[in-house]
Amino acid sequence: MSAEPRINDRIRVPEVRLVGPSGEQVGIVPLAKALELAQEYDLDLVEVAATARPPVCKLMDYGKFKYESAMKAREARKNQAHTVIKEMKLRPKIDPHDYDTKKGHVVRFLKQGDKVKITIMFRGREQSRPELGFRLLQRLASDVEELGFIESNPKQDGRNMIMVLGPHKKKTEAMAEAREAQAARKAERQGPTPDAEPEGDTAEAPAAAAEAPAETPSEA
Repeated sequence: MSAEPRINDRIRVPEVRLVGPSGEQVGIVPLAKALELAQEYDLDLVEVAATARPPVCKLMDYGKFKYESAMKAREARKNQAHTVIKEMKLRPKIDPHDYDTKKGHVVRFLKQGDKVKITIMFRGREQSRPELGFRLLQRLASDVEELGFIESNPKQDGRNMIMVLGPHKKKTEAMAEAREAQAARKAERQGPTPDAEPEGDTAEAPAAAAEAPAETPSEA
């Protein structure tokens, strides 16, 4: 079945409860009268509540209505927050430079409003030292505590140890801030507008020159 409502001649009922173009209640009228009014207003007769008895129909510009509905749905999808779980893998004996790099990625993910799954991978004899992985996870959580919190405490999973960090900031907030920052960077690249007034003493110079007294010619 089509999700599209019935309009104009596709409506097959003897009478309808009619709603006017501005939302006013016209009342129950014969279908022929409703179609006549639609033609008079140069609008469409759209069935908005097919299960009502009688069905409710409204006078509207259906093409414009469909366009505006599509734009609203598009904007809603654009602003919809999808929770994403990123993953970062570390070794228990990671060197300081690699740790800083990995931590930078975690910071970026949390700022974007995403969750981060941290996996410590044990190999060989490292499996007998799980405390190394636990301390590393606690260190990382402490380093990023301003941006995220421990959503799932460290736990052993075979040869790995896993912890999940959740962002303090909601995804929608992070997206809004990112758009604002992008707009600010764009405005900064474009520079000041041509109508901007000059700064400093340059604007006052002509006025000062006008007010300065003319020098009298020196006597020979």
